Amino acid sequence: MATSAPKASPARRLRTLIAAPGILVLPGVFDGFSTRLVRKLGYAAAFITGSGVSESRLGQPDVGLMGLDENVAAARAMAACSDLLLLADGDTGYGNALNAYHTVRAFERAGVAGLMLEDQVWPKRCGHMKGKEVISAEEMVQKIRAAASARVDPDFVIKSRTDVLATHGVAEAIRRLNLYAEAGADLLFADAAMSADDIGTIAKNVSKPLSVNMGFGIRQRSTTPLLSAKQLQDLGVAVVIYPRMLTACALMGMKRGLELLRQSLDSGKVVDRPDALVSFEELHDIMGMEEIESLEQRFLTSAQLATKYGQGRQAAIMPDVDETAASKQMV
Repeated sequence: MATSAPKASPARRLRTLIAAPGILVLPGVFDGFSTRLVRKLGYAAAFITGSGVSESRLGQPDVGLMGLDENVAAARAMAACSDLLLLADGDTGYGNALNAYHTVRAFERAGVAGLMLEDQVWPKRCGHMKGKEVISAEEMVQKIRAAASARVDPDFVIKSRTDVLATHGVAEAIRRLNLYAEAGADLLFADAAMSADDIGTIAKNVSKPLSVNMGFGIRQRSTTPLLSAKQLQDLGVAVVIYPRMLTACALMGMKRGLELLRQSLDSGKVVDRPDALVSFEELHDIMGMEEIESLEQRFLTSAQLATKYGQGRQAAIMPDVDETAASKQMV
């Protein structure tokens, strides 16, 4: 009997998406809610936003206060709750080339498909903040060489980011990205591009696929103009990430919820706004409660089910899904 070919690793599948003709759109995820929701809505891959993890997990801005262990723990939890292909944010690698080597090992063990490393001085800061400093190109080349060498799965994606646009300009950004590509980077990123022309110039002059970020909701502070995915693809961009979109949306939703609660407290009346929040049922659907109930049905005894759900009753579950058919619906 013929056996099916083994499934490609997450890293190999991410590489395939990066190399595809169309631009790869990566929403920024930062916790279990966002990871589950992005997968539920049909995306195959996402970018773990380091700023979002720092802000949501620590309640601290993205200025290098989050350490390796906290970052890896967040990535591990997100990788465990979904089959979303995740590209993580490893900041500067938390030190020199040796640290970068062990940072790659830690994130690969956590279950992500790739990792971004940047050439800022540690402690780093968000790419759209003032006061950035960069290390020498030579030092970053060695960090990328170490990172590429650290991979257990040779397909594990190394994304190199340079922040020299703000300090040294477009020509230096291109020079550095090509050096990083030669050292083993698979995906390149020059943060905080000033114009569409700059993005197009960089895309045309680098030797590996280019990634850019779009900062919806931070136009007042962002230096990169907002462009559609189609416009970016036409400029030669392979990957676009939206690191702050979901964190900003989540905060706005919570803010509006607290405003509704304040209205209720001030008026002494119940303010019922079903349009302002997801239902209990939808929340459970996003979180995968159906799978939990299916497992209960398969493995709990009849007595345990009767205790939980009443004599003669079963857990309210959907019929078992044909895993082969379901897998064909998404990458």
